[in-house]
Amino acid sequence: MNSRLAPLVVVALSLSPVAQVQKKSTAPSSKPTETAETIYRNPTLGFRYRIPYGWVERTKEMQEGNDAGKGEVLLAVFERPPQAAGDTINAAVVIASEKAAAYPGLKQAEDYIGPLTELTTSKGFKVDGDPSEVEIDSRPLVRADFSKVLNEKLTMHQSTLVLLAKGQIVSFTFIADISDGVNDLIDGLAFSAQKSKAK
Repeated sequence: MNSRLAPLVVVALSLSPVAQVQKKSTAPSSKPTETAETIYRNPTLGFRYRIPYGWVERTKEMQEGNDAGKGEVLLAVFERPPQAAGDTINAAVVIASEKAAAYPGLKQAEDYIGPLTELTTSKGFKVDGDPSEVEIDSRPLVRADFSKVLNEKLTMHQSTLVLLAKGQIVSFTFIADISDGVNDLIDGLAFSAQKSKAK
């Protein structure tokens, strides 16, 4: 198995259990007004992510030490600073990409689910159901869900969406304390309209 993107995903997984912090509620009661500072845009790959209000960005820190030829962390944001201690899950969003050519034989996003699952389960997560195809703004992605019991009160939920676009494997990893929290984080992902195709 060639898993060159694995170090990027491992960083996301390893930061999260250690980076547990206190929070008052799972979902904010009101959504903040979007501003340029709260939207991450990637025009090359045609997506944007609405960063939850008050979250901290640690993209540069997670890029340090990574071989850009093997993969790149595009965005890493956390509900609270990862080094903060606490007694609940520190929700996180990590978006990474790498060249699909690094995986001989990879022809579609589904082909990445095997290496992703092997890596994630090696970190103590269990698979939650079968992978499924999801569509966001008419863009098909493959979704894999995982969970890890940290103690009798805490379970970490992770969903990773995989996209194959422009010769890149892009993984969108969302971590929260409940599956609804993961879905709320996924709602922040949007894709640009694809160039005119006849319906």
